[in-house]
Amino acid sequence: MKKTLAGVGKYGSLILAVIVVLLPLSVVLFASFKTTEEYANTGPLQPPANWFNFSNFIDAAVKSDMLQGFINTTIILVISLTGTIIIGTMAAYAVDRFNFRGKKLIMGMFLIATLIPSVTSQVATFQIISGLGLYNTKAALVLLFMGTDIIAIYIFIQFMQSIPVSLDEAAMLDGANRWTIYWRVILPLLKPAIATVVIIKGIAIYNEFYLPTLYLQSENLISTALYRFKGPFGAQWELIAAATILVIVPTVIAFVFLQRWIYKGLVAGAVK
Repeated sequence: MKKTLAGVGKYGSLILAVIVVLLPLSVVLFASFKTTEEYANTGPLQPPANWFNFSNFIDAAVKSDMLQGFINTTIILVISLTGTIIIGTMAAYAVDRFNFRGKKLIMGMFLIATLIPSVTSQVATFQIISGLGLYNTKAALVLLFMGTDIIAIYIFIQFMQSIPVSLDEAAMLDGANRWTIYWRVILPLLKPAIATVVIIKGIAIYNEFYLPTLYLQSENLISTALYRFKGPFGAQWELIAAATILVIVPTVIAFVFLQRWIYKGLVAGAVK
């Protein structure tokens, strides 16, 4: 009896979770294929009359200049992820493999940095970006995305702790220096952790709205393109729905093909 109740509870919660996730997406998907009149006269859960009405997707891509938004987002995404991986893996290698004075203090500061809400430091951050002359440039976003990811360092440290130190010692016996060990031994073994950070950080950058709106107002990103359909006299919700689907598709495809790396990277190093 207890097993039956446990099974019912387990599968019931899974079904509920699926409904909670798919219901909003279904509403957006239905709305994206509807005309303006159809959207105004039908319910949110009523399917569209024509599933081949792609005019909303074309209008959404053209009116919001979504292609340029994809290009700008890709540039910022690639540079930011590359910098995050290099900085994060180097920092994790130094913290995990070296014993130095103040190591515990640095780890404590990392922890404190994760506890402080980023919004509380936005005034100081804005003044620094303006003082550097980077306001309204892509470099401002790249700098902010690369320098504010303590979670990535923690993931790299957790994974690196599962790599035996004996590999470093064997490489040293063969004449390798610390840079060679990092580049030729450690970094290739961090591929699952790197894939995890790329997916998590990449989706976060892809979906970020606040920072591009504040620091890059002259250019479109994929996250800010949707805002073009919201005006003072109303919103074109069917076009917003179509644009939302276009924005969601790349992240869904990336997650489907790379999801195994997420689970492998997150649990790696948890058990030694």
